[in-house]
Amino acid sequence: MSQTRTDTRALVVLMIGAAAIGFAPIFVRLTETGPAAAGFWRLAFALPWLALLAFRPGAPRPEGPSPVKWTALAGVFFALDLAFWHYGVTYTSVTNATVLTNLTPVVVTLAAWFIYGERPRRLFMAGLALALSGAFTMALAHGEDARGVNPPLGDLLSALTAIWYGGYFLAIGQARKSANATRVMFWSSAAGAPLLLIAALALREDLRPETPSGWGACFALGLVHVIGQGAIAWALGRLPTALASVVVFIQPVVAAILGWAIFGEPIGLIQGLGGVIALLGVAIAQRSASRRKAGPEEASGPA
Repeated sequence: MSQTRTDTRALVVLMIGAAAIGFAPIFVRLTETGPAAAGFWRLAFALPWLALLAFRPGAPRPEGPSPVKWTALAGVFFALDLAFWHYGVTYTSVTNATVLTNLTPVVVTLAAWFIYGERPRRLFMAGLALALSGAFTMALAHGEDARGVNPPLGDLLSALTAIWYGGYFLAIGQARKSANATRVMFWSSAAGAPLLLIAALALREDLRPETPSGWGACFALGLVHVIGQGAIAWALGRLPTALASVVVFIQPVVAAILGWAIFGEPIGLIQGLGGVIALLGVAIAQRSASRRKAGPEEASGPA
């Protein structure tokens, strides 16, 4: 009975975390800064909260060698992830940008195949084919009502985000062998923040919001980062991976609804069908790999 209550609580927390991350692309649009600068502020505002969690009294101490190399590499991948995704959100619709980045579990499994020799099952390959066909359908579904400065480029950047986030997962997996989740999140965020600032300066972006509402959006991004990722990391340790891999797809649904409600972004029939097919393919592919125990950060979608 007590186990049922625990699982129910974990499921609710997972849903809250996934829904919270669904707000991220909305706040990116509202920051009044450049895309890479928005990523910098996201991590800058998240770092104090992550520090409190990582170094609080009684927090688990690191075991084994310091994972400096892996957390630094995770920070590089995470900076690339946020920069590409934030530009994707700027150039294409919120729905496309969010759904296409959810190809990450497919990327991770393929990387594990080529790097570690973990050959995926046939069910995974079927899910991969379904996910790619759905993503391709979405990319071609832009009509006259398409939203964004350059939807095709935004779709491409969003799809590439899945590769960078996949690299982040792999690096995090190595770092987690000798450090707890909150410390890894803190150090990878600390490594990624200056890289995003350098990128924003190099691209001559607007670095600071012009209004209090812009600063509020930057702060909200940091809060979403901590609450969303933290909730998912906590819940994944208490739920079956197959169930969690489906529940986290609340994120693109929330993002799509918010994009429609706030920015008036239409979701056409073909685009919506492509999104459903892509997410279904990812769910099938991730379920096929559910026997492999996932690490605490192996959620899904953009961070």
